Amino acid sequence: MMYLFDTDTLSNVLRKEPSPALLVRLASVPLENQFTTTITVGEMVYGAHRSTRRDDLLRQFDERLWPTMRILTFDRGAAETYGVLRAELERSGTPLAEPDLRIGAIALSHHLTVVTGNVRHFSRIPGLDVENWINP
Repeated sequence: MMYLFDTDTLSNVLRKEPSPALLVRLASVPLENQFTTTITVGEMVYGAHRSTRRDDLLRQFDERLWPTMRILTFDRGAAETYGVLRAELERSGTPLAEPDLRIGAIALSHHLTVVTGNVRHFSRIPGLDVENWINP
């Protein structure tokens, strides 16, 4: 199984006391099956720049997170999936925040399961597999 980690999941790893359940699951997944997105990278860098711990967080990203997983871009396949999803969700009256929709589209276009604590939002995306490892 291959997994795409959302912002809240990766942020949890860097906490003073990360979720034990999350750490156990992460350790059981080979590095070649761990992914995130450029969307998540942007969200995490934005969060770091808003923090009083900016330099420490940016260093941790570079040393502990980015080297351990593949970072997927919002490419043409994801963009086409995004367009279909956005139209479907708006038509059904359940639009989704732009970053989450882009992350979901990337996951669908690469056949990945999204790992997030924000299951409620991501579960609105048809056909997307979503798991919560922070609070299983």
